[in-house]
Amino acid sequence: MNKLTKGLLVVLIGLAIWFIPTPAGLKPQAWHLFAIFVATIFGFILQPIPIGAVAFISVAITGFLQVVKPADVLSGFGNTTIWLIVSAFLFAKGFIKTGLGRRIAYKIMGAIGDSSLKLGYAMVLSDLVVAPATPSNTARAGGILFPIVRSLCSAFNSEPGATSRKIGSYLMTTTFQGNVITSGMFITSMAPNSLIVAMAAQTAGVTISWGTWALAAFLPGMLSILVVPYIIYKIYAPEITHTPEAKTMAQAELVKMGPMSRGEKIVAFVFVLALILWATASFTKLDATMVAMICCGIMLIGQAITWNDVIEEKGAWDTLIWMGALMSLAGALNKQGMIAWFAKLVAGALTGVSWWVALGVLMLAYLYSHYAFASISAHVTAMYAAFLAVAVAAGAPPFLAAMSLGVLSGVMCGLTHYATGPAPIYFGAGFVPQGTWWKIGFVLSVVNSLLFIGVGGIWWKVLGLW
Repeated sequence: MNKLTKGLLVVLIGLAIWFIPTPAGLKPQAWHLFAIFVATIFGFILQPIPIGAVAFISVAITGFLQVVKPADVLSGFGNTTIWLIVSAFLFAKGFIKTGLGRRIAYKIMGAIGDSSLKLGYAMVLSDLVVAPATPSNTARAGGILFPIVRSLCSAFNSEPGATSRKIGSYLMTTTFQGNVITSGMFITSMAPNSLIVAMAAQTAGVTISWGTWALAAFLPGMLSILVVPYIIYKIYAPEITHTPEAKTMAQAELVKMGPMSRGEKIVAFVFVLALILWATASFTKLDATMVAMICCGIMLIGQAITWNDVIEEKGAWDTLIWMGALMSLAGALNKQGMIAWFAKLVAGALTGVSWWVALGVLMLAYLYSHYAFASISAHVTAMYAAFLAVAVAAGAPPFLAAMSLGVLSGVMCGLTHYATGPAPIYFGAGFVPQGTWWKIGFVLSVVNSLLFIGVGGIWWKVLGLW
């Protein structure tokens, strides 16, 4: 299907819904907005043009046709959570530009990398350290860690094909699946997480701060980090088990890098400062977005990054456009009563079903429907608010439903070789057959779901969050 065909299909879907008679209980304005929203989602999935362009045009059409007032349709761009993500992209720029991310990875590898299993843990722990400040999981896994992992494979003469199972297959799979875990542990570790926070507030009145998400995900996330590399080691074992050369390699790379540069020190300082201020926001009452922007200002003043770096950080501005547009459209849908109408309709069909059964079915459907998606953002946009509304209407505790669906948005990243941005990078390296990739992805989706939802649900109850 070429881009023109995809574009026409998106338009036809929108027009078809637009001209269907408005269902009882809805205003025509809400139904027309829904038509634009659905067309936008299909535009994200099919991508006849980049998703930022799809979102931009959707906002323009919505305002031009006066489905929503122009001021309202642009309101999403002032959402503080979006600017938190933009600032986090600039943090990531600092990690990559100064080399601090690579230094952290080599430091951990040099400390514990004397076996293939420990190397797996070293890669995952490296990801965990930088995850709070890198909302692009693709930049984190692809820009910082992938070059290191690929070099390690070559250092042990493990290449795609006959020698892939020496160590390359294990390291590629473990590093990628580790990124899946960290993507669900912080609001700022994956861009769609901020969309989830905004939708949870709009749909169910659930406020999730940076510290609340981090605390809620800490225990299940750390348990997952503890068990996942070991599970992969058992079901997809490398032929090489001892890797003393890795420590030597890490030390050699650190020597090449030399002492920490001024830029690295500045980035490290503001990163630690941001983490402290984010974690203590419930006491200091400091806004997380303002903290992030001040820290970016410090990096600019210290010239760890330059204003040109800010201007050229395309990922930040692309995210601002599509997320701002989606928040505007989703917020307008909620105000028009579309979400409440849908929730009431589906909840009526669930009459007599326990809320925990309804929530369980919704979570399974939400998670495994990702086999049909090639974008976490598109999936969250299409399903999160609607599923959350139905769960709450069925009687599920709002925070439990909101957080459960939220962390599952990270778990689903590991299902396929196209599930999220880093997946094509690691799968495309050629070390892991597609069938094996999918099998491991499914097994770990079960493990991660049990930890994040099972253990996590109990943990959230202990914390008094629901």
